[in-house]
Amino acid sequence: MVLRWLVMVAMCCGSALAWAQIPTAVDAELARAKVPREAVALLVVDAQNPAALPRLSHHAGAPMQAASVIKLVTTFAGLELLGPAYTWSTPVYVDGSVQAGVLRGNIYIQGQGDPKLVLERLWLLLRRVQGLGIHTVQGEIVLDRNAFALEASDPGAFDGEPLRPYNASPDALLINYKSVVMAFTPDRERHVAQVQFDPPLWGVQMQSTVPLVDGPCSDYRGALKAVFSDPNRIRFHGSYAADCGEKVWPIAYTEPESYAPRVVQGLWNSMGGKLSGAVRYGTVPAALLAGAPTLELRSPPLAEIIRDINKYSNNVMAQQLFLTLGREGKGDVATLASARAVVERWWQSRISSTEPLELDKGSGLSRQERISARALGQLLQAAYRSPLMPELVSSLPLSGVDGTLKRAKVASPGSAHLKTGSLNGVTAIAGYVDGASGKRYALVALVNHPNAASARAAFDALVDWTAQDSEDH
Repeated sequence: MVLRWLVMVAMCCGSALAWAQIPTAVDAELARAKVPREAVALLVVDAQNPAALPRLSHHAGAPMQAASVIKLVTTFAGLELLGPAYTWSTPVYVDGSVQAGVLRGNIYIQGQGDPKLVLERLWLLLRRVQGLGIHTVQGEIVLDRNAFALEASDPGAFDGEPLRPYNASPDALLINYKSVVMAFTPDRERHVAQVQFDPPLWGVQMQSTVPLVDGPCSDYRGALKAVFSDPNRIRFHGSYAADCGEKVWPIAYTEPESYAPRVVQGLWNSMGGKLSGAVRYGTVPAALLAGAPTLELRSPPLAEIIRDINKYSNNVMAQQLFLTLGREGKGDVATLASARAVVERWWQSRISSTEPLELDKGSGLSRQERISARALGQLLQAAYRSPLMPELVSSLPLSGVDGTLKRAKVASPGSAHLKTGSLNGVTAIAGYVDGASGKRYALVALVNHPNAASARAAFDALVDWTAQDSEDH
C-alpha cells in the first residue's frame, strides 16, 4: 500500500518534487527571466563517482537542444579516437621541372581537413614552396579538397546571417575560415581611417581609406555603411569616428566558393611569386599520390585545436574535426553521415548504450542535434575518469576568466570549467565545478525557451551554489 502511494505521488508530483530541489537563488533568477520549469533541465553530480546520487536533478532525462555544448561530444570523441597528439597534414605535390626559379608544371595542394590553416600558416606553406627555388609557375596551382564530400550549402540558411564567420561551412581545404579581417586605424592628420584587409584576395578591389569624423564611437559598423554584396569589390559609403580608435571587424567572404583560389593567388602574388595559369579546384593525379609529397604542412596537435573549438566555440573547426572522424583514420572520403555513424558507435560503446544522442554537424549549429542533461553528465563523468581528462578540461572556458565565460558574473572566478552554448531560444552550459569541500562536480544546465537568453544569471547562480557546497558535507 505504501509503495503504491509513493508511485502515485511520483507520477502526479514528480515535477514539483524535482523543482523543490532547485536552489532558491537559481529559482529566483529563472522566475525573473520568465523561463518556465518545463523548459529547464539541470543536473549536478559527483564527477568522480557515477554511483553517487545527484546533488541536483531536474528534467535530466529530457532530450533537448544544447547548442554548442554538443562540442563536448565531438571534442572528447576526437581525443579518444584520434589521440591528443593527432595532427592534420596538408601535402603539396610539385609536378614538373624547376630551372632558374621557373616551374614548368603544376603545384597541387591537397586539403585533408586541417581546422587551422589560417593566413600565417598558408603563408608558411607557400614560403616553403618558394624555398624549393620556385618563384614563377608556368602552369597552375590546383587545390584538391576531395577529402570531404559535402553538399553545397547556403551560409545564411541557418539564421539569415551569411556574413557572420561562425556560419562558414566546412571544407577539406579550409583556409582562414573563409573570412576577411578588416582593421580600421584613425589617421587624424589626413582625416581618414586607414583600412587594412587580410588576407589579400586576388581580383577583389578593397577600399584603403574611409573618411574620419569627430564624435563618439557607437555603432561603428553601421556608420561605415559597408557593401559586401559584390564579390569583386568591398566598399564603404559611410565614415569612421575618430574616438573609436583601432577596431577589427571579421566577416565571411560573400562568395565562399571562390575564396580559397582568390587567397592563394593573392598571397602568392604578394610574396613576389608569378603564375601564368590559374588557381583552381581539381584533383591530385594518381601518379603523384603513389609517391611521397614534395612537402607537407602539419597542423597544431588536436589537444591545442580543441582549445580553440571549446574556449571560443568555433563552429567550423568543430565541424572539421567531426568530419575527420568520419574518415575513420583510413583516408576515406568523409561525409556528415559517415561522421555521425562513427561518433554514434563510439557513444554507444564508450558513454551509454541507453541514453539517446541526436547528431547533425557536431558543432551545435543545428536545430536537429539533441541530448539530455543526464547523457551529458555521463559524458562528463566518463571524461573525468579518462587519462585524457586534463586535455578536455583545459580546453573549456574558465568562468569569469577567459573564452566565452570571460564576462560570467560568478562569486569565485576560475572555479568552473564550462562549455557554453547559445542559439535563438537555447542557452546551455556543461562542464566541471570545484566545490569548497574539495569535491569536483559535473554540472549541466539546458534551457529551451524563447526567453533562454535571459537565463544566464540563473546559470551563474547555479555555478555559485555548486561551488559553495561545504554545508553539504
